[in-house]
Amino acid sequence: MATTDSKVKAADMTVEERLRALYDLQKVVTEIDKIRTLRGELPLEVQDLEDEIAGLETRMTNLESDIKNMNDDILAKKNEIKEAGLLIKKYEAQQSNVRNNREFDSLTKEIEFQTLEIELCEKRIREFTAEMKSKNELLESSVKLINERKGDLKAKKAELDEIVSETKTEEERIKSKTKEIEARIDDRLLTAFKRIRKNARNGLAVVTVARDACGGCFNKIPPQRQLDIQLRKKIIVCEYCGRILVDDEL
Repeated sequence: MATTDSKVKAADMTVEERLRALYDLQKVVTEIDKIRTLRGELPLEVQDLEDEIAGLETRMTNLESDIKNMNDDILAKKNEIKEAGLLIKKYEAQQSNVRNNREFDSLTKEIEFQTLEIELCEKRIREFTAEMKSKNELLESSVKLINERKGDLKAKKAELDEIVSETKTEEERIKSKTKEIEARIDDRLLTAFKRIRKNARNGLAVVTVARDACGGCFNKIPPQRQLDIQLRKKIIVCEYCGRILVDDEL
């Protein structure tokens, strides 16, 4: 109800009162901008480090899974070698009791096949071992890198927390003041203010006329337009940058 009443009162305000409210709003949001400038790129740096650490942890998990699977594959191939060796011994023993050359040749082929199987398994074991060594080295470097990044993150967070702690009370005071002023401005005008501010590089939606020029883009303002601004009878925007113009005395 209080907000609705405020908006009703905002609709009854004179143009000069609206301009005053807009200029007051610009002053307080500029203070918030200064606080955020003080924090600089720290929030983004913290976010980037958190994202990088999450990516590294995912890579570590994948590497650990790959290494485990290769260990399992090596074990499986060793078991295949053991089984093939037992079959070779079995076939060699059977060759002593064959009844004809055909049976002997058949067993010889089986022995050759199992020998090839052993060679293939040994080759695969060498490949798995080499790949596993490479992945272990990558895992080791990932662990080292993630520990470094966690150290960086801890330092950045401590730095950011210190700045936030120092400015928290002031920021809350300014935000409270911002809400109070916004309640004095009708929705259409407030939306326009926020849109202009968003598109302005320096966050200035309301600027004064200084030295016959727009305080935002510094283009010259014609004398008649300056007079209209000083009369405060209507809201005037810069024809070059779209910012709301107020006279210096306001």
